[in-house]
Amino acid sequence: MPGGTTARREIIEHFGAVAVVAFDGEKIAMVHQYRHSVSDRLWELPAGLLDIADEDALIGAQRELMAEAGLKANKWSVLTDLITSPGFCDETIRVYLAQDLESIPRPEVTGDEEADMVFQWVPLEEAVAMVFDGRLANSVAIGGVLAADAVIAGRAAARPTDVPFPYRPTALAERRKARGIVPDMKKL
Repeated sequence: MPGGTTARREIIEHFGAVAVVAFDGEKIAMVHQYRHSVSDRLWELPAGLLDIADEDALIGAQRELMAEAGLKANKWSVLTDLITSPGFCDETIRVYLAQDLESIPRPEVTGDEEADMVFQWVPLEEAVAMVFDGRLANSVAIGGVLAADAVIAGRAAARPTDVPFPYRPTALAERRKARGIVPDMKKL
């Protein structure tokens, strides 16, 4: 602790994750899916865990964009890194901006979690309105949408994909790798 004091804390370890604001020049790719923690369907960005030890975060983002939206992007940049709940969890999510998009075949969905996920293009202006009228409640989507809006409007600059990701949690994935555990959490 700062000042040399000690404190007892319970911390939840997380793999970390990536999320993608895929922008086609007017609209962004969004998914609508059920989240059991709130017993409701939420609007979100394509996203996924970084549960493979040593995997580059950009590769993870590319994988998730393909899997959840059936898209490939030829231009990538970093919008922001979000620590979702630093009071008790080390989960950090890197949010990318993906542009110059191409449609590609989406892989077959194999698990219940994503089986009823709905993909939809949403005008960026509408996504921003969803933040302020309460239709968009997922914190990562809120951060990503507002960051993308600022970058696209020229009020902020995105960063290159090779910038450091200093808060990315790695301990959990490394322990699983050392024990030979399958890296993909959806296959457990």
